[in-house]
Amino acid sequence: MATYNKRGYKAPKPEVEKTDDDVFIEDVNIDDKDSTTAGVFNSLDETASKTEDWVLRNQKAIFGIVGAIALATVGYLMYGKFISEPKEDKASEDMFAAQQNFQKALDGQKADSLFTLSLKGSEGKFGFVDIADKYSGTDAGNLANYYAGIAYLNTGKYDDAIKYLDKFKSKDQFLPVFALGAKGDAYSQKNQQKEALDLYLEASNTNKNDFTTPMYLLKAAKVAIALNKKEDALKYLNDIKDNYPSSNEASNLDAWFGLAQ
Repeated sequence: MATYNKRGYKAPKPEVEKTDDDVFIEDVNIDDKDSTTAGVFNSLDETASKTEDWVLRNQKAIFGIVGAIALATVGYLMYGKFISEPKEDKASEDMFAAQQNFQKALDGQKADSLFTLSLKGSEGKFGFVDIADKYSGTDAGNLANYYAGIAYLNTGKYDDAIKYLDKFKSKDQFLPVFALGAKGDAYSQKNQQKEALDLYLEASNTNKNDFTTPMYLLKAAKVAIALNKKEDALKYLNDIKDNYPSSNEASNLDAWFGLAQ
């Protein structure tokens, strides 16, 4: 399983692979100098601003939930199967240490440096990168791919984020959805909005539920607006309005409908 938190970072900035358009993880931001749509986005009313604020908060919540579920998963592996298998046991110990740095980064404690420690390791323990490599084929190694992808996403290394998220496989209800969405975020950060749109739509159609489906439909709508695919954007927005009326996304759609018309 996994945990839900979202965003929490700031601190020493490692080198990042950023494009000229400095966007944020959850949203599709348009650089003023690169898009005629920028002026419209910048003129969004208070309702739209509140929508954006919620999306940013929701990103941190996702990561938090992912972290919590993952801790439970690792705990299960440590006290069950891992006890009888030294390789798995060592993997779980290293994973636990890396997860602690990851969680602290989500909580806003020296985020960039702690995400880096979670990737590279600390206190004699492997980080997610080595766990994914050295324990490939184990449950811990697979989960490390997911964590590495999210950590790289948060430090601006989007190609690495995509690489590790591509390796992650899971039958969990939510983690595969989050992995798809995170890859969409990485492509959006790289200003490859068509690829981002495809991934957001795939995420919205995977294990449909009242939490992730409207969230990724809204992301898809925003990217569609940026790509001037307004008819598609209206379709995604109406899907939220008609089928997920109790979701947080449904309560703040007016501004986006305005942009899509």
